[in-house]
Amino acid sequence: MAGELGSWRVEATAGCGMKRRPESEQDPEPQLEELSLCSSAPSHGDSMDSGLSDSEESVFSGLEDSGSDSNEDDGHDDLEGHGGTEKTPGEQVQAGPPYQRTEVVRVQSGNEYAEDSSDEEDIRNTVGNVPLEWYEDFPHVGYDLDGRRIYKPLRTRDELDQFLDKMDDPDYWRTVQDRMTGHDLKLTDQQVALVRRLQRGQFGDESFDPYEPAVDFFSGDIMIHPVTNRPADKRSFIPSLVEKEKVSRMVHAIKMGWIQPRRPRDPTPSFYDLWAQEDPHAVLGRHKMHVPAPKLALPGHAESYNPPPEFLLSEKERSAWEQEEPGERKPSFLPRRFPSLRAVPAYSRFIQERFERCLDLYLCPRQRKMRVNVDPDDLIPRLPRPRDLQPFPTCQALVYRGHSNLVRCLSVSPGGQWLASGSDDGSLRLWEVVTARCVRIVPVGGVVRSVAWNPNPTICLVAAAVEDAVLLLNPALGDRLVVSSTDQLLSAFELPQEPAMQPACWLEASEEERQGGLRLRICHGKPVMQVTWHGRGDYLAAVLATPGHTQVLIHQLSRRRSQTPFRRSHGQVQCVAFHPSRPFLFVASQRSVRLYHLLRQELTKKLMPNCKWVSSLAVHPAGDNIICGSYDSKLVWFDLDLSTKPYKVLRHHKKALRAVAFHPRYPLFASGSDDGSVIVCHGMVYNDLLQNPLLVPVKVLKGHALTRDLGVLDVAFHPSQPWIFSSGADGTIRLFS
Repeated sequence: MAGELGSWRVEATAGCGMKRRPESEQDPEPQLEELSLCSSAPSHGDSMDSGLSDSEESVFSGLEDSGSDSNEDDGHDDLEGHGGTEKTPGEQVQAGPPYQRTEVVRVQSGNEYAEDSSDEEDIRNTVGNVPLEWYEDFPHVGYDLDGRRIYKPLRTRDELDQFLDKMDDPDYWRTVQDRMTGHDLKLTDQQVALVRRLQRGQFGDESFDPYEPAVDFFSGDIMIHPVTNRPADKRSFIPSLVEKEKVSRMVHAIKMGWIQPRRPRDPTPSFYDLWAQEDPHAVLGRHKMHVPAPKLALPGHAESYNPPPEFLLSEKERSAWEQEEPGERKPSFLPRRFPSLRAVPAYSRFIQERFERCLDLYLCPRQRKMRVNVDPDDLIPRLPRPRDLQPFPTCQALVYRGHSNLVRCLSVSPGGQWLASGSDDGSLRLWEVVTARCVRIVPVGGVVRSVAWNPNPTICLVAAAVEDAVLLLNPALGDRLVVSSTDQLLSAFELPQEPAMQPACWLEASEEERQGGLRLRICHGKPVMQVTWHGRGDYLAAVLATPGHTQVLIHQLSRRRSQTPFRRSHGQVQCVAFHPSRPFLFVASQRSVRLYHLLRQELTKKLMPNCKWVSSLAVHPAGDNIICGSYDSKLVWFDLDLSTKPYKVLRHHKKALRAVAFHPRYPLFASGSDDGSVIVCHGMVYNDLLQNPLLVPVKVLKGHALTRDLGVLDVAFHPSQPWIFSSGADGTIRLFS
């Protein structure tokens, strides 16, 4: 054992991970001291194998993995090949002399290892200049020299244990935690003294004297020899051209009179009357806006010491004068009569009146403010009277009852004879507008979130968004020729031989579903939030509740083809709308409205409504103006030819707006809100591009009862009459005419 230790030297240990090199390179004396660092490793392994339980082994498990190169199976064979510096517990008993020599060196090494027990390994954190915040969420605090993890010590002590330690341990106040290793360290007296000096703002070194006499490096005596004997520069005796130019400029300014010589000032102070009269030669008289001082009123007969009898107050007048407020008394003093001027006492309000006089002089404005006499009525914009803007709906005419839950959506047929409504009760109802009679009930088995009647009068179809599908129903109402031609149009489609991949699946309805009116089912796989038709009735747009670029899908009815018009998403899409005459698509997200050209496949405009959350969208029949409703009680009007910012922002509602709509023929638009009201406004759009639209609120319609803090959920105008339909959370549909 001694021969093996003599041929190799232990250089550095971190948890007994060793690097060895020949002893001939360094002196043998530090060998024993450094060897003592690893003397605890065999005893530590021995103690763990013999006396620790499973729970105690878990505490030191990280130290075993990080601090030792050996394991239970093959660690001894590896170390024996390198010189045999580590032995099994049995071999330690036999190797007596080296082990005793190591212990002796440990005692002589000083206080560095005086408090270390033989059961602990010297595990040094070699993490380097790395922030320890990186290890907050990990069970280890760093790595040793061999790259193994150094696990944090278990800290299962609660606040009560810490308090008991604080009471029992007299050195608790000087105990700190080492952030590199996680162990507790006790500060020495020298370290405590250093901390206290730094806290008092003193220097860390006790021997440093901040008040020691300064050393005068330069003498104040005049020396014979100069500090430097360098010859003078040439520029020191040649006239400067820059200074010559400056002097010439100053001479020219003096000749022109721009620079006047300094004259001695008159030391006597000059005073002038601040409130002088309007003297044209006075200093203040030349100011056009000069205000003369307010003058005191001259005394009258009532202020005389011997006033006439008619100015003296009677007893009744005196009592009435005393009961009045001091600021409302007229006169402000009591007239009194004295036999002579010598009998007049001192005036009691003399100081107060002098002070008020000084305030009048001090607070008097120095300048006249030109005020424009404007009638307040002229500032109010000239709006026409509501009765001059008729016709518009004014009162409730009919109530459509039948739904057992809130009615989310409704749509009117192109002819205005039928009304379709969708509710949370899982049914789609068809109503006759004039009689409020429920003509047909179509159970769909889910919440109907959106319903739209085909705007083409030659096609009798209703699209309804139910869960993850769009249902196309033929209500079989109205002209029988239109109903039959619609079925022929749908049945004339032939499947292609090679069907293309589509984002949606078109399914034919079964015979049982066809009897209920269902013709086609478009399955998307994601919940459908909105469905809307193009003006010609062949294209259909659907909004899905899914992130990504597949939020908006466009379906073609005649070819049964679906496509995704966008490549990427710009936020959660709330609703979409087709332009009535041009190939444009309006897409409303939470904070903006984008206008896309479908043929060019490009973004045309981006409208900024300045709202927190856009809820609804409607396009003017002419296509040049749109309105947006938001959940922060705003209705925003956009003029597409004017700007990308709102033309007008209306804040008539008190709660969130759920729906907005334009009338197809009349200059009317309406908004429905959670406050249970429908506000109808007159919105005239002129053909003259130089004249802005005229927006006038004309009527507030109420009738829906608030249910679960929800009011009006959808509004729709009659296609030909100045009527408006509203659906509410109370399960009713109301017609206002």
